[in-house]
Amino acid sequence: MEDMAQAIRSCRLCAERFAQTATAHAPRPVLWDGARARLLIAGQAPGMRVHLSGQPFTDPSGDRLRDWLGIRPEVFYDRSRIAILPMAFCFPGLDVRGADLPPPPLCARTWRAPLLAQHRKLRLVLAIGAPAIRWHLQDRRPVTEVVADWRRLSQQGIFPLPHPSWRNTGWLKRNPWFATDLLPDLRAAVRAALTPDVLTPDPESPQ
Repeated sequence: MEDMAQAIRSCRLCAERFAQTATAHAPRPVLWDGARARLLIAGQAPGMRVHLSGQPFTDPSGDRLRDWLGIRPEVFYDRSRIAILPMAFCFPGLDVRGADLPPPPLCARTWRAPLLAQHRKLRLVLAIGAPAIRWHLQDRRPVTEVVADWRRLSQQGIFPLPHPSWRNTGWLKRNPWFATDLLPDLRAAVRAALTPDVLTPDPESPQ
């Protein structure tokens, strides 16, 4: 696995593509992985803050995601328990309006299948956002429709989620079932995949 990780960190396949974006940045693959991981977080692609920090979800989206999962940062970043492998390992850049560009499909086509083949202890995959949902579930329905089908889909060991970006705050308000119905199931699934004694206690659980 270390050879694969080194190859990904050295990847420059998208260098020309990134040089032509509004940010004109160089590739910096952000890989957070471990062979013993039981939970896979399949996100979209690093944002600018993650590009600069070199650590995934070091932004408000990460704060929201950790709250959704009910786990502390030290557990979230424990590579022996959790692998964080987005659909593209590099920051794709910004468009002329300042929005993040979508993850280049070339990254997943090149690296995803051989990398995941080395993960034999995974119990649960969190497919976050449309690119990850489509890759892991081969489901091209609208994200809201797929996420609303979480009870059936999670039985396959893949839990679909919207992106935890603060831009989705309006979506969360329009879909209150996400917090009331889905999040308890999500936290239970995460609890089953990870060692229980490292999880944040559920404030609604009886003491």
